[in-house]
Amino acid sequence: MPKDSPIQFNTKISKLEHLVGMHYLEIPQKIVKKLGRKFAIRLLCTVNNSLTFQCGLVALGDGNGYISVIAKRMKQLGIKFGSKVSVELKKDDSKYGMPIPEELAELLAQDKEGVKRFKLLPPGKQRYIIYYVSMVKSTQLRIDRAILLIENLKQLPIGKESFREMLGLGKRWLVIGLYVISRLFIQNLQFVNFV
Repeated sequence: MPKDSPIQFNTKISKLEHLVGMHYLEIPQKIVKKLGRKFAIRLLCTVNNSLTFQCGLVALGDGNGYISVIAKRMKQLGIKFGSKVSVELKKDDSKYGMPIPEELAELLAQDKEGVKRFKLLPPGKQRYIIYYVSMVKSTQLRIDRAILLIENLKQLPIGKESFREMLGLGKRWLVIGLYVISRLFIQNLQFVNFV
């Protein structure tokens, strides 16, 4: 895909059968070819010349791809399932494929170990952290989320980071839960034998 030349085409809004409520823009095989036949690519997608958003291209099958469209964007565009739309795609050259929240950027600027570990993550996990922090409106909640994720990230072995563990919901909660359930089960057996 030439760096500065956008690709324009028309398509329609479809639904993914295996994900209830998931709408998408179908990207025909000929457009995927123009994009270099790559599905691990970040793009800027403009729909109907009115709304531009950052996205990724996902394989749909038979050489076709898709870009998911959330309900909020569909409402903004005034489109629904089956609507025909015009699409313009350009390569997204931004560092993370989405804007980084100010609170997370400031934390990373102050935390040498945190930024080191963040940079070691694959791009998808970096975007997960950025998205999770940015999805709340409250500044304090964005700060809290940024601290939670980066502090938990620093505790995990390199290369073994999972979203659950970055959220603080790792294996230890599973072990605690199993312990509590086993204690309740044993207490219940003792109660039944007593009666």
